Amino acid sequence: MENYPYNYTNSNDYLSKSIFEAEAVGKKFMANVFLLMGLGLVLTAIAAYYTASTPALLESMINETETTKSLSMLGWIIMLAPLAFVLVISFGVNKLSYSALVALFTVYSLVMGMSLSFIFLMYTMSSIATTFLVSAGMFGVMALVGYTTDTDLTKMGSILLMALFGLIIASLVNIFLGSSMLDWIISFVGVLLFAGLTAWDVQKMKNMSLSEYAGTATGKKLSLIGALNLYLDFINLFLFLLRFFGRRN
Repeated sequence: MENYPYNYTNSNDYLSKSIFEAEAVGKKFMANVFLLMGLGLVLTAIAAYYTASTPALLESMINETETTKSLSMLGWIIMLAPLAFVLVISFGVNKLSYSALVALFTVYSLVMGMSLSFIFLMYTMSSIATTFLVSAGMFGVMALVGYTTDTDLTKMGSILLMALFGLIIASLVNIFLGSSMLDWIISFVGVLLFAGLTAWDVQKMKNMSLSEYAGTATGKKLSLIGALNLYLDFINLFLFLLRFFGRRN
């Protein structure tokens, strides 16, 4: 027995070490997800405030006459550019390097901030700050639920995605209807929807952190996609809550 090269003690030590290393890789994966998401939110906030407090930049985004105001060509580009960035990042994840994806996410966060700068003209600074804190609290709670729950949220995620498409259609329809009641319903459903999506996305990222991809180059790319999803969850949650808590200028 003494000459046997493999005993149960060594086996248990090796297994414990493997589990420890896997947990460390998983924690690093999740930390990278939230770090990238936080970086994106900070850049967005800075870009939004800077744009709103720079009259020359705002004027270049708006065509103003004596009776009407409308978006200029630059304004439309800034408003639509975030969608283009999301599509490029999502479809280019297998072709682009991690560094390129991070660069795209950084520029995307800045452009998104410019497109959101109008909220500083529509709402008071205090109500924006209050709504941000409420959004952060709700997001944190739902993220904790998604990370700690033992319930599989896969089926709920499918339902939420279908509800998201329904919400988009309802929002487009209400552009023409202009119904304040429908707008209130859309806002309420939007808050519930993106709160649920936050829990679902966090659980997906947790499962990914425990997979074989977590410590690989592919895992780094997937962590950025996860950060993008959570970033969008937070931004949309914030905007829908702003309709309830925002006090107009």
